[in-house]
Amino acid sequence: MGKSKDKTGSDELFRWDGNPTPGQIAPLAIQHVLAAVVGCVTPAILVANAANNAGGSVDTGLLIQMSLVFAALSTLLQLYGNKIHIGSGLPVIIGVSFAYVPTMTAIASQAKGVDTILGAMVIGGIVAILVGLFIKQIRKVFPPLVIGTVIFAIGLSLYKTAINYMAGNAANTYELIVEQQGKTAALVYGSWQNWLISIITLAIVIGLNHYGKGLFKLASILIGLLCGYVLALCFGMVDFSALHSAGWFQIPKPMAFGMSFDVSAIIPLALLFLVNSIQAMGDFSATTSGGMDRLPTDQELNGGIIGYGISNIVSACFGCPPTATYSQNVGIVGSTKVVARKVFSLSAFILLIAGLIPKFSALLRTIPQCVLGGAVASVFAGIAMTGIKLLVSEGMSTRNTTVAGLSIAIGMGVSLSNGCLNQMTSTIYDGLGMTMGLENFQSIINNTFASSPVVLATIFAVILNLVLPKDPKPEAK
Repeated sequence: MGKSKDKTGSDELFRWDGNPTPGQIAPLAIQHVLAAVVGCVTPAILVANAANNAGGSVDTGLLIQMSLVFAALSTLLQLYGNKIHIGSGLPVIIGVSFAYVPTMTAIASQAKGVDTILGAMVIGGIVAILVGLFIKQIRKVFPPLVIGTVIFAIGLSLYKTAINYMAGNAANTYELIVEQQGKTAALVYGSWQNWLISIITLAIVIGLNHYGKGLFKLASILIGLLCGYVLALCFGMVDFSALHSAGWFQIPKPMAFGMSFDVSAIIPLALLFLVNSIQAMGDFSATTSGGMDRLPTDQELNGGIIGYGISNIVSACFGCPPTATYSQNVGIVGSTKVVARKVFSLSAFILLIAGLIPKFSALLRTIPQCVLGGAVASVFAGIAMTGIKLLVSEGMSTRNTTVAGLSIAIGMGVSLSNGCLNQMTSTIYDGLGMTMGLENFQSIINNTFASSPVVLATIFAVILNLVLPKDPKPEAK
C-alpha cells in the first residue's frame, strides 16, 4: 500500500523520470513560468524600442511572441534532446537572456532593426557548438575570474538602461508624446509620475524579495509589475490600442525580420556566446548539485551547450533574440529539490501557448516603460553582483584585482567616451589604404569595441589572466 502510494506521491516530484499527479505538477510549473516570463519578454521590448527609437519599424509584439515560443522550444530541447546528444537532459528553463541586452540595443540602434542581431546569432550559435565540442580546452581560458569580470561588466552596462526606463525613456519627448501623439504628459521623459511609479514598483520587488515567502517571493518581479501597472492606469499612462487590433492566434513565420551579417555585430555577440556557453556550465552544475546532489556528467555538459548553440541558430531564423539558461529557475530547483521532467515540460508548454497568442504579447506591450524600469532594476543589479560574487570567490589578490579592475576600467571607459577611437581608426584606415568608406570602418570598430563595455572587458580579462604570473599556491600544512 505504502509502496504504491510512493509512485503517485510527492516523492515522484524529486525524480527526473517521476510521475507526479497533475495537481502536483501545475503549481510548480506555474512557479517556474512566473520566474521566467518577465525575463523572456523584457529584453525583446528593450531591443525593439532601441531600434524603433532610432527610426526603425520592428514589430515589438511579434518579437515578444518569438521570444516566448522559442524559449519554450529551447527548454524542450534541453529536456528531451539528450537522447540524440543535443540537450542536457537536466531540469532547466531556457529564455531570452539579459546578458545580451546592452550589446543588442547598441546594434539595434545602429542598424534600426534586428536583422544584424539575428545574423550574428547564427555565428554565435556555431561558436557555442564548438565550445560544447571542445569544452575542456576552452574552459581553461575562461576561469571564474574572467567569467566574473565579464558578468560584472554586463551588469554595469545595464544600469543606464534601467535608469532611462525608470524615467520613461529619453525618446519620449514632450513634442512626441503630447503634441504629436496627444497622450498624457505623464509619459514624458523624467516626469514625476514616471519616477513615482518606477520607485514604487522597485520598492515592491525589493520588499517581496526580502520579506516575501513562497510564491510571493518567487514572483516578486511579476507582482511588482502588476502593482506598477495598476498605478500607471490611474495616471492614464496605459494605451490599449495595440491590444484591440491584435489577433488571437499566430504561427511563427521564418525570416519575419530578415537576416543580415555584419562584422560589427558578429564579433561582440560571438564573444558573448562564448562567455555564456561557459557560464551555462555553472547553471548546469548548480542545477544538478542543488536538485540532484551530484555534478553534471561530461555528456550532459557537452549536449547542453551544443543544444544551446543549435536552438539559437534555429530561433534566429524566426526572430527570437539570444537565449540562455535561466539562473532564477536554477535557484527554484535548488530550493525546492523538484526535478521531475514533467514539471518543466508543462512550464515550457505554457510559455509556448502564450507565445502563439498575439493578444498576450500585445497586452505586455501596454506596460509603460517606467514600470519595466522599476521591475528590472533589481535584476540588473543582481547580474552585476553575481559577477562580484564570482570575483570574490576567486580571492581578491593583487593579481585578481588587476585583471578584473583594469578590464572593467578599459571596457567602461571606452564605452563612455564617445569618439575616443575615431582618430586611431582613421590612421589605421589611411595606413591600410582601405576601399570601404571611413565612416563605415569607424562604425564597425565603434560598434564592436565601444558600444558596450563587454567586448573589451572580455578581451583584456582573457589576456591579463594569461600573461600575469599566477598567485603562488598556499603551502600545505
